[in-house]
Amino acid sequence: MSTASRDAPAAGPGGPSERTRTLGILLLAAFGWVGAYVLNEHLWDAAVGWLGLDLHTRAVGAVHFFLYDTVKIFLLLTGLMFVVGMLRASLDLDRARDYLRGRGLFVGLVLAVFLGVVTPFCSCSSIPLFIGFVAAGIPLSITLTFLIASPLVSEIAAIMIGDQFGWHIAAVYVVAGSVLSLVIGWIFSRFDLSRWVEPMVFTTKVAALRADGRVPSLAERVDAAVDETKDIFRSVWLWVLLGVGIGAVIHGWVPADFFVRFAGPGNPFAVVVATLAGVPLYVNGAGVVPIAEALWAKGMSLGTVMAFTMSTIALSVPQAVMLRRVMKPPLLALFFGTVAFGIMIIGFLFNLVG
Repeated sequence: MSTASRDAPAAGPGGPSERTRTLGILLLAAFGWVGAYVLNEHLWDAAVGWLGLDLHTRAVGAVHFFLYDTVKIFLLLTGLMFVVGMLRASLDLDRARDYLRGRGLFVGLVLAVFLGVVTPFCSCSSIPLFIGFVAAGIPLSITLTFLIASPLVSEIAAIMIGDQFGWHIAAVYVVAGSVLSLVIGWIFSRFDLSRWVEPMVFTTKVAALRADGRVPSLAERVDAAVDETKDIFRSVWLWVLLGVGIGAVIHGWVPADFFVRFAGPGNPFAVVVATLAGVPLYVNGAGVVPIAEALWAKGMSLGTVMAFTMSTIALSVPQAVMLRRVMKPPLLALFFGTVAFGIMIIGFLFNLVG
Protein backbone atom coordinates (compact mmCIF):
# COMPACT_ATOMS: atom_id res chain seq x y z
CA MET A 1 0.00 0.00 0.00
CA SER A 2 1.38 3.44 -0.93
CA THR A 3 2.05 6.20 1.58
CA ALA A 4 -0.63 8.38 -0.05
CA SER A 5 -3.25 5.71 0.37
CA ARG A 6 -2.27 5.13 4.00
CA ASP A 7 -2.49 8.88 4.78
CA ALA A 8 -5.81 9.45 3.02
CA PRO A 9 -8.68 10.14 5.43
CA ALA A 10 -11.19 7.39 5.83
CA ALA A 11 -14.41 8.07 3.98
CA GLY A 12 -16.49 5.33 5.59
CA PRO A 13 -19.06 5.70 8.34
CA GLY A 14 -17.58 7.46 11.34
CA GLY A 15 -14.42 8.45 9.46
CA PRO A 16 -12.82 11.93 9.45
CA SER A 17 -14.58 12.99 6.22
CA GLU A 18 -17.97 12.07 7.62
CA ARG A 19 -17.23 13.85 10.89
CA THR A 20 -16.12 16.97 9.03
CA ARG A 21 -19.30 17.05 6.94
CA THR A 22 -21.45 16.48 10.02
CA LEU A 23 -19.71 19.22 11.99
CA GLY A 24 -20.12 21.60 9.08
CA ILE A 25 -23.84 20.90 8.89
CA LEU A 26 -24.19 21.32 12.65
CA LEU A 27 -22.37 24.67 12.52
CA LEU A 28 -24.60 25.97 9.72
CA ALA A 29 -27.72 24.76 11.55
CA ALA A 30 -26.57 26.48 14.75
CA PHE A 31 -26.02 29.79 12.96
CA GLY A 32 -29.42 29.46 11.28
CA TRP A 33 -31.15 28.70 14.60
CA VAL A 34 -29.51 31.63 16.42
CA GLY A 35 -30.35 33.97 13.54
CA ALA A 36 -34.00 32.88 13.51
CA TYR A 37 -34.28 33.25 17.29
CA VAL A 38 -32.72 36.74 17.32
CA LEU A 39 -34.76 38.00 14.35
CA ASN A 40 -38.07 36.45 15.41
CA GLU A 41 -39.58 39.40 17.27
CA HIS A 42 -38.04 42.00 14.94
CA LEU A 43 -39.57 40.35 11.88
CA TRP A 44 -43.06 40.31 13.39
CA ASP A 45 -42.64 43.94 14.48
CA ALA A 46 -41.60 44.84 10.95
CA ALA A 47 -44.57 42.93 9.51
CA VAL A 48 -46.96 44.95 11.68
CA GLY A 49 -45.31 48.14 10.42
CA TRP A 50 -45.46 47.05 6.77
CA LEU A 51 -49.17 46.33 7.11
CA GLY A 52 -49.79 49.70 8.78
CA LEU A 53 -51.34 48.15 11.89
CA ASP A 54 -51.34 49.52 15.43
CA LEU A 55 -49.53 47.10 17.72
CA HIS A 56 -51.15 48.66 20.79
CA THR A 57 -54.66 47.58 19.82
CA ARG A 58 -55.81 44.44 21.61
CA ALA A 59 -56.49 42.32 18.50
CA VAL A 60 -53.23 43.19 16.71
CA GLY A 61 -51.28 42.75 19.94
CA ALA A 62 -52.84 39.32 20.50
CA VAL A 63 -52.01 38.13 16.96
CA HIS A 64 -48.46 39.51 17.22
CA PHE A 65 -48.00 37.77 20.56
CA PHE A 66 -49.31 34.48 19.17
CA LEU A 67 -47.00 34.51 16.14
CA TYR A 68 -43.93 35.64 18.06
CA ASP A 69 -44.39 33.27 21.01
CA THR A 70 -45.29 30.28 18.84
CA VAL A 71 -42.14 30.65 16.76
CA LYS A 72 -40.05 31.25 19.89
CA ILE A 73 -41.30 28.13 21.65
CA PHE A 74 -41.00 26.00 18.49
CA LEU A 75 -37.40 27.18 18.09
CA LEU A 76 -36.66 26.44 21.75
CA LEU A 77 -38.40 23.09 21.51
CA THR A 78 -36.41 21.93 18.48
CA GLY A 79 -33.10 23.52 19.48
CA LEU A 80 -33.05 22.48 23.13
CA MET A 81 -34.42 19.01 22.48
CA PHE A 82 -31.72 18.44 19.86
CA VAL A 83 -28.96 19.68 22.18
CA VAL A 84 -30.25 17.57 25.07
CA GLY A 85 -30.53 14.57 22.74
CA MET A 86 -26.94 15.04 21.58
CA LEU A 87 -25.72 15.31 25.16
CA ARG A 88 -27.59 12.18 26.16
CA ALA A 89 -26.17 10.30 23.17
CA SER A 90 -22.64 11.56 23.84
CA LEU A 91 -22.36 11.39 27.62
CA ASP A 92 -22.40 8.51 30.02
CA LEU A 93 -25.63 9.37 31.80
CA ASP A 94 -25.34 6.42 34.16
CA ARG A 95 -22.08 7.89 35.44
CA ALA A 96 -23.69 11.34 35.73
CA ARG A 97 -26.60 9.92 37.71
CA ASP A 98 -24.18 8.00 39.94
CA TYR A 99 -22.26 11.25 40.47
CA LEU A 100 -25.41 13.03 41.62
CA ARG A 101 -26.46 10.12 43.84
CA GLY A 102 -23.06 10.11 45.49
CA ARG A 103 -23.49 13.73 46.51
CA GLY A 104 -27.05 13.42 47.70
CA LEU A 105 -30.41 14.77 46.65
CA PHE A 106 -29.72 18.23 48.05
CA VAL A 107 -26.87 18.86 45.59
CA GLY A 108 -29.09 17.86 42.68
CA LEU A 109 -31.87 20.17 43.85
CA VAL A 110 -29.46 23.07 44.33
CA LEU A 111 -28.03 22.53 40.84
CA ALA A 112 -31.57 22.47 39.43
CA VAL A 113 -32.40 25.76 41.16
CA PHE A 114 -29.15 27.33 39.94
CA LEU A 115 -29.81 26.22 36.36
CA GLY A 116 -33.36 27.52 36.63
CA VAL A 117 -32.21 30.91 37.90
CA VAL A 118 -29.62 31.43 35.15
CA THR A 119 -31.90 30.34 32.28
CA PRO A 120 -34.13 33.27 31.23
CA PHE A 121 -37.18 31.19 30.29
CA CYS A 122 -40.84 31.90 30.85
CA SER A 123 -43.22 29.25 32.19
CA CYS A 124 -43.76 27.77 28.71
CA SER A 125 -40.23 28.13 27.33
CA SER A 126 -38.72 26.00 30.11
CA ILE A 127 -40.84 22.97 29.14
CA PRO A 128 -38.50 21.70 26.36
CA LEU A 129 -35.61 21.37 28.80
CA PHE A 130 -37.92 19.70 31.31
CA ILE A 131 -38.87 17.09 28.69
CA GLY A 132 -35.21 16.50 27.88
CA PHE A 133 -34.24 16.08 31.53
CA VAL A 134 -37.04 13.58 32.18
CA ALA A 135 -36.16 11.63 29.04
CA ALA A 136 -32.53 11.58 30.14
CA GLY A 137 -33.48 9.77 33.34
CA ILE A 138 -32.72 12.65 35.71
CA PRO A 139 -34.87 12.24 38.86
CA LEU A 140 -38.30 13.76 38.43
CA SER A 141 -38.04 15.79 41.65
CA ILE A 142 -34.93 17.55 40.26
CA THR A 143 -36.53 18.25 36.87
CA LEU A 144 -39.66 19.63 38.55
CA THR A 145 -37.46 21.84 40.73
CA PHE A 146 -35.94 23.28 37.57
CA LEU A 147 -39.40 23.73 36.05
CA ILE A 148 -40.42 25.81 39.06
CA ALA A 149 -37.24 27.84 39.47
CA SER A 150 -36.68 28.72 35.81
CA PRO A 151 -39.69 31.01 35.36
CA LEU A 152 -40.25 31.88 39.03
CA VAL A 153 -36.82 33.41 39.72
CA SER A 154 -36.53 35.74 36.74
CA GLU A 155 -33.38 37.83 36.41
CA ILE A 156 -35.29 40.53 34.52
CA ALA A 157 -38.04 40.59 37.14
CA ALA A 158 -35.44 40.76 39.94
CA ILE A 159 -33.70 43.76 38.34
CA MET A 160 -37.00 45.56 37.75
CA ILE A 161 -38.23 44.77 41.28
CA GLY A 162 -34.97 46.15 42.65
CA ASP A 163 -35.39 49.33 40.65
CA GLN A 164 -39.07 49.82 41.51
CA PHE A 165 -39.42 48.39 45.03
CA GLY A 166 -35.87 48.40 46.38
CA TRP A 167 -32.96 46.00 46.10
CA HIS A 168 -33.67 44.44 49.49
CA ILE A 169 -37.09 43.41 48.15
CA ALA A 170 -35.46 42.01 45.01
CA ALA A 171 -33.05 39.97 47.15
CA VAL A 172 -35.91 38.58 49.23
CA TYR A 173 -37.79 37.75 46.02
CA VAL A 174 -34.83 35.74 44.66
CA VAL A 175 -34.23 33.95 47.97
CA ALA A 176 -37.93 33.19 48.50
CA GLY A 177 -38.34 31.80 44.97
CA SER A 178 -35.21 29.68 45.28
CA VAL A 179 -36.19 28.29 48.68
CA LEU A 180 -39.71 27.54 47.46
CA SER A 181 -38.30 25.61 44.50
CA LEU A 182 -35.97 23.63 46.78
CA VAL A 183 -38.68 22.80 49.32
CA ILE A 184 -41.19 21.66 46.70
CA GLY A 185 -38.50 19.59 44.98
CA TRP A 186 -37.64 17.92 48.28
CA ILE A 187 -41.31 17.19 48.98
CA PHE A 188 -41.73 15.69 45.51
CA SER A 189 -38.67 13.50 46.09
CA ARG A 190 -40.53 11.72 48.91
CA PHE A 191 -43.00 10.21 46.44
CA ASP A 192 -42.87 8.10 43.28
CA LEU A 193 -44.28 10.49 40.70
CA SER A 194 -42.88 8.77 37.58
CA ARG A 195 -46.09 6.80 37.10
CA TRP A 196 -47.82 10.11 36.33
CA VAL A 197 -45.47 11.00 33.47
CA GLU A 198 -46.70 10.17 29.97
CA PRO A 199 -44.83 7.14 28.48
CA MET A 200 -43.81 9.03 25.33
CA VAL A 201 -41.20 10.92 27.36
CA PHE A 202 -39.30 7.73 28.21
CA THR A 203 -39.43 5.94 24.83
CA THR A 204 -36.93 7.93 22.80
CA LYS A 205 -34.56 7.22 19.92
CA VAL A 206 -31.48 8.24 21.88
CA ALA A 207 -32.23 5.76 24.66
CA ALA A 208 -32.39 2.96 22.09
CA LEU A 209 -29.14 4.11 20.47
CA ARG A 210 -27.09 3.51 23.62
CA ALA A 211 -28.95 0.41 24.74
CA ASP A 212 -26.21 -1.95 23.49
CA GLY A 213 -23.45 -0.06 25.30
CA ARG A 214 -21.64 0.83 22.03
CA VAL A 215 -20.28 4.36 21.60
CA PRO A 216 -22.13 5.72 18.54
CA SER A 217 -20.47 7.82 15.85
CA LEU A 218 -21.15 11.56 15.56
CA ALA A 219 -23.43 11.02 12.57
CA GLU A 220 -25.40 8.37 14.45
CA ARG A 221 -25.79 10.67 17.42
CA VAL A 222 -26.99 13.50 15.20
CA ASP A 223 -29.46 11.23 13.41
CA ALA A 224 -30.83 9.92 16.71
CA ALA A 225 -31.15 13.43 18.17
CA VAL A 226 -32.91 14.68 15.01
CA ASP A 227 -35.31 11.73 15.00
CA GLU A 228 -36.06 12.19 18.69
CA THR A 229 -36.66 15.92 18.21
CA LYS A 230 -39.06 15.18 15.34
CA ASP A 231 -40.95 12.61 17.41
CA ILE A 232 -41.38 14.96 20.36
CA PHE A 233 -42.27 17.87 18.09
CA ARG A 234 -44.99 15.81 16.42
CA SER A 235 -46.31 14.89 19.86
CA VAL A 236 -46.53 18.40 21.31
CA TRP A 237 -46.85 20.93 18.46
CA LEU A 238 -50.65 21.05 18.62
CA TRP A 239 -50.52 21.55 22.38
CA VAL A 240 -48.08 24.42 21.90
CA LEU A 241 -50.43 26.12 19.42
CA LEU A 242 -53.36 25.62 21.78
CA GLY A 243 -51.46 26.88 24.81
CA VAL A 244 -50.01 29.96 23.10
CA GLY A 245 -53.40 30.65 21.53
CA ILE A 246 -55.00 30.79 24.97
CA GLY A 247 -52.17 33.00 26.17
CA ALA A 248 -52.65 35.35 23.20
CA VAL A 249 -56.36 35.74 23.94
CA ILE A 250 -55.73 36.81 27.55
CA HIS A 251 -52.43 38.61 26.86
CA GLY A 252 -52.54 42.15 28.14
CA TRP A 253 -55.84 41.62 29.96
CA VAL A 254 -54.89 42.76 33.44
CA PRO A 255 -57.79 44.53 35.19
CA ALA A 256 -55.94 46.54 37.82
CA ASP A 257 -59.14 47.96 39.30
CA PHE A 258 -60.47 44.43 39.85
CA PHE A 259 -57.37 43.44 41.80
CA VAL A 260 -57.45 46.58 43.93
CA ARG A 261 -61.14 46.03 44.70
CA PHE A 262 -61.00 42.34 45.57
CA ALA A 263 -57.38 42.01 46.72
CA GLY A 264 -56.94 45.26 48.57
CA PRO A 265 -55.53 45.66 52.08
CA GLY A 266 -58.97 45.25 53.64
CA ASN A 267 -59.41 41.68 52.40
CA PRO A 268 -57.77 39.03 54.64
CA PHE A 269 -57.79 36.64 51.66
CA ALA A 270 -56.17 39.15 49.31
CA VAL A 271 -53.09 36.95 48.83
CA VAL A 272 -55.26 33.99 47.81
CA VAL A 273 -57.26 36.12 45.36
CA ALA A 274 -54.11 37.67 43.83
CA THR A 275 -52.39 34.29 43.45
CA LEU A 276 -55.36 32.58 41.81
CA ALA A 277 -56.08 35.59 39.61
CA GLY A 278 -52.47 35.71 38.41
CA VAL A 279 -52.41 32.09 37.20
CA PRO A 280 -54.64 32.56 34.11
CA LEU A 281 -52.54 35.49 32.91
CA TYR A 282 -49.57 34.87 30.63
CA VAL A 283 -47.04 37.65 31.24
CA ASN A 284 -43.26 37.40 31.56
CA GLY A 285 -41.15 39.04 34.25
CA ALA A 286 -40.57 42.23 32.29
CA GLY A 287 -44.29 42.63 31.64
CA VAL A 288 -45.67 41.90 35.09
CA VAL A 289 -43.45 44.15 37.26
CA PRO A 290 -44.87 47.44 35.89
CA ILE A 291 -48.35 46.05 36.61
CA ALA A 292 -47.24 45.10 40.12
CA GLU A 293 -45.89 48.61 40.68
CA ALA A 294 -49.22 50.11 39.61
CA LEU A 295 -51.10 47.79 41.99
CA TRP A 296 -48.75 48.73 44.84
CA ALA A 297 -49.26 52.44 44.09
CA LYS A 298 -53.03 51.87 44.33
CA GLY A 299 -52.68 50.59 47.88
CA MET A 300 -52.23 46.82 47.51
CA SER A 301 -49.96 45.36 50.19
CA LEU A 302 -46.46 44.24 49.20
CA GLY A 303 -47.03 40.55 49.98
CA THR A 304 -50.17 40.50 47.82
CA VAL A 305 -48.28 42.23 44.99
CA MET A 306 -45.46 39.69 45.26
CA ALA A 307 -47.91 36.76 45.26
CA PHE A 308 -49.55 38.13 42.13
CA THR A 309 -46.16 38.68 40.47
CA MET A 310 -44.83 35.21 41.29
CA SER A 311 -47.99 33.33 40.28
CA THR A 312 -48.17 35.23 37.00
CA ILE A 313 -44.56 34.39 36.17
CA ALA A 314 -44.40 30.81 37.46
CA LEU A 315 -47.81 29.44 36.43
CA SER A 316 -50.07 29.95 33.44
CA VAL A 317 -52.90 28.28 31.55
CA PRO A 318 -50.75 27.86 28.39
CA GLN A 319 -48.12 26.12 30.52
CA ALA A 320 -50.75 23.73 31.88
CA VAL A 321 -51.99 22.93 28.38
CA MET A 322 -48.48 22.12 27.16
CA LEU A 323 -47.50 20.17 30.27
CA ARG A 324 -50.59 18.01 29.89
CA ARG A 325 -48.85 16.32 26.95
CA VAL A 326 -46.07 15.06 29.24
CA MET A 327 -47.83 14.93 32.63
CA LYS A 328 -50.88 12.96 33.62
CA PRO A 329 -53.66 14.95 35.38
CA PRO A 330 -52.71 13.95 38.98
CA LEU A 331 -49.12 15.19 38.58
CA LEU A 332 -50.25 18.32 36.75
CA ALA A 333 -52.73 19.14 39.53
CA LEU A 334 -50.12 18.40 42.23
CA PHE A 335 -47.55 20.62 40.50
CA PHE A 336 -49.87 23.59 40.09
CA GLY A 337 -51.49 23.22 43.50
CA THR A 338 -48.20 22.92 45.39
CA VAL A 339 -46.56 25.88 43.64
CA ALA A 340 -49.66 28.07 44.09
CA PHE A 341 -49.87 27.16 47.78
CA GLY A 342 -46.19 27.93 48.28
CA ILE A 343 -46.59 31.32 46.60
CA MET A 344 -49.51 32.10 48.92
CA ILE A 345 -47.33 31.33 51.94
CA ILE A 346 -44.64 33.68 50.64
CA GLY A 347 -47.27 36.39 50.12
CA PHE A 348 -48.60 36.03 53.66
CA LEU A 349 -45.06 36.13 55.07
CA PHE A 350 -44.29 39.28 53.06
CA ASN A 351 -47.41 40.93 54.48
CA LEU A 352 -46.60 39.73 57.99
CA VAL A 353 -43.07 41.15 58.11
CA GLY A 354 -43.77 44.10 55.81
